Amino acid sequence: MIKNTAEKLLKTHKSLTHTESVKVVSHVQRDTKAWILNTVMIEGCDVPFKYKRKKRYKNLQGQRVNLTYYAATENVAGIVMEVMRVVRIKIA
Repeated sequence: MIKNTAEKLLKTHKSLTHTESVKVVSHVQRDTKAWILNTVMIEGCDVPFKYKRKKRYKNLQGQRVNLTYYAATENVAGIVMEVMRVVRIKIA
């Protein structure tokens, strides 16, 4: 029997990764036309974790969070950068 949502997601989507109790060192929220784009930086990791929400979210800086995400790439000014697309984020 599967215990929680993260385990269900991992079982159905093999490319997902789940990380528990990581510390957020930076959290930035930017308005786009329809969404609020959130970028989170995690302690010990140089790759940004990005997700979208319809409304602003409380600041996660300094919090410990559980993340479910997958690796992706983004083209910024002709430079290909690695990013992590967050599927699920929850305060630990």
